Amino acid sequence: MILAAGRGERMRPLTDHTPKPLLPVAGKPLIVHHLEALRAAGITELVVNIGHLGERLPGALGDGRDWGVRIAWSPEPPEALETGGGILRALPLLGPEPFLVINGDVWTDYPLAHLPVAPAGLAHLVLVTNPSHHPHGDFALAADGRVEPSGSARLTFGGLSVLRPELFAGCAPGRFPLGPLLRRAMATGRVTGEHYRGAWRDIGTPQRLAELERELRESNRAAHH
Repeated sequence: MILAAGRGERMRPLTDHTPKPLLPVAGKPLIVHHLEALRAAGITELVVNIGHLGERLPGALGDGRDWGVRIAWSPEPPEALETGGGILRALPLLGPEPFLVINGDVWTDYPLAHLPVAPAGLAHLVLVTNPSHHPHGDFALAADGRVEPSGSARLTFGGLSVLRPELFAGCAPGRFPLGPLLRRAMATGRVTGEHYRGAWRDIGTPQRLAELERELRESNRAAHH
């Protein structure tokens, strides 16, 4: 599942007329980088939730066949459901097996084929070194690979995870974040994680989009010389 329903407030004015996942990076929409990476990892059945200006996404991507994937769209009401509510709404499309979730507004070269097909507990999270705009991190990674809500060396949740539908047991439809569900599962030792030290960017502002654009252009130039 690609999370693509956010309003992108911090990306304005770029997102006034374009949903954030369609903003171009290195010559193609941000979400297309995800489609290509998922396809390369052998993941071709996708669900994408859509909210703000959502009709633009199916308009641009159709059913995904141009990228070798199949996209099922999960439209959300105007008030947006946040991450937890958006995934809960999409569960009928996702089915009973564990599924990968990636934020539509991150860019990473994480090798998606490395993710566990089924997490040991209810969730497996990819954590990254804290970026400058989020210095205190989100969760701690214990030596045994379990993720804990607090600890001395905290890392940032990279917006990439494998979740079991059971994580959402007892949730009522509507707007709610994912964090409290993860913390509840952590309390019973049912969240694992890993620390990814490769390239990762949260593209939350026009400035960070421009930085990524510059980096990718430079690495492309280097690759061609």
